Amino acid sequence: MTKIDEEALAEAYNRALELEKSGDLDAAAKAYAQVLEIDPEDHGGAAVRLASMGRGETPPRAPDAYVETLFDQHAESFEDILVEQLGYTVPMMVRQHLQSLDLGPFKRMLDLGCGTGLTGGTLRDMAEDITGLDISENMVQIAHEKDLYETLYVGEVEDFLEDNDDEPFDLITATDVLPYLGALEPIFFGAAENMVKGGIFVFSSETLPASDGRPYIVGPHQRFVHTESYILDRLKETGFELIEMSEINVRMQDGEPSPGHLVVARLK
Repeated sequence: MTKIDEEALAEAYNRALELEKSGDLDAAAKAYAQVLEIDPEDHGGAAVRLASMGRGETPPRAPDAYVETLFDQHAESFEDILVEQLGYTVPMMVRQHLQSLDLGPFKRMLDLGCGTGLTGGTLRDMAEDITGLDISENMVQIAHEKDLYETLYVGEVEDFLEDNDDEPFDLITATDVLPYLGALEPIFFGAAENMVKGGIFVFSSETLPASDGRPYIVGPHQRFVHTESYILDRLKETGFELIEMSEINVRMQDGEPSPGHLVVARLK
């Protein structure tokens, strides 16, 4: 990894943030471009900030270095922020929907973006064996200390699904993963490749209104939002049939609900 001038990076990033907050988006875009020159791996997420301002192309996913840094930094306070402050209850929604659809119990579950184990803990009694994956080593360490998973990996979701040679799973979950991915073909195809026929795929997304005309964008909070039609089309193309797609509030953001979907699909 190329050595980064941390002082210059911090100065450039803070200047870009100030310009963005002041509303001078053109100047902010130039400042973020300087950030990327100093730090091409993009630990601060300059690329998604440019896209959210409409001053840069929408990337296919958030930079790995950015997601890893973000969650490593917030691992200790993650659950308090997400659950207590942002009202995040998606893991419990997953459990309720699986039960209402009479799905499970499961033999092997893969928890993509497992974080500190919120989904794994909520579904622990519904699966005999649970594997967790997260890009943040600090998050995985906290999940490990909870003793919820038989196996834990540190890695990026799409890369793991492409390289994994473990036994296939009959349940794959991805809660709060899609907001860091734009193009969905890699994760949907990867899930299909790692699942038994008839396996269940459950995930949450944040919603982009169809009137926007684009399949996905980076929203104002630097999180990807997807249209309902884009999700349904990509599921069908990668071999899944829809069981249920429910409108949900993913979490609160600046006091406002973040509309999204909870999707339950089956591999044909």
